[in-house]
Amino acid sequence: MIALTLASGLLGAAPKAVSLALAGGIWDILGQTSFFGVIILTILVIMSLVSWGIMINKYRLFKTVNSQTHKFGGLFTRSRQLSDMLGQVKNFRMTPLSSIYSAGIMEADAVIEAKNQSGRLKEGGRKLEEDDFQTVTLMLDKTIGDEVGKLERYVVFLATTANSAPFLGLLGTVVGVMDSFWSIGSRGSASLTVVAPGIAEALLATIVGLAAAIPAVIGYNWANNKLKYITDRANGFSMEFLARLRKDSFQ
Repeated sequence: MIALTLASGLLGAAPKAVSLALAGGIWDILGQTSFFGVIILTILVIMSLVSWGIMINKYRLFKTVNSQTHKFGGLFTRSRQLSDMLGQVKNFRMTPLSSIYSAGIMEADAVIEAKNQSGRLKEGGRKLEEDDFQTVTLMLDKTIGDEVGKLERYVVFLATTANSAPFLGLLGTVVGVMDSFWSIGSRGSASLTVVAPGIAEALLATIVGLAAAIPAVIGYNWANNKLKYITDRANGFSMEFLARLRKDSFQ
């Protein structure tokens, strides 16, 4: 009998909780929320705010990176000599391509200098041999990993929010339902007035949990797609750089 009465109370409390939230009665719900429920809601709100901050920051960052990547790549392709871009690197600090280019130039110069000091640089021969290109390639790969790692910093928090927020919301829902049962037991009544605060708390936790998780899922997938494009572009530039380096080694 109590279960039937509670079920009836749940059906009646749900529209009331939603109408309260829509009518600006969210503070009324929070005022009757348990301490544990407040903690859950606070965690969810903080996670949501941090997620939005990360997404906005990444949107601005990726926009700048894509713009500079396109410009730097075009200038590099049109340059006649491999070293022509050295003076332009400082103007393209946001794109991984400038770091890859600088690392490749420095590593190639270091290899040539080492060969020169050891007397292995043949007069009139190639500046770089096949083993030397492998050394430069390893440095380029390391630089790509470092640069992409910088760009994907904090993106994992979006995945954490997307995965954990619904469960935190569910935990708040369970707490709200438990509070309703506790109220029934302590007051000996299953009326709407008794169960409504707990059910309103439960529904609020569910809404906040989903509100935090859904944008985080979208933001995480979007960021991963952007990172994949940037990584592919960096790998392509690395191969283009090596091709130019091989060509210049014959000059």
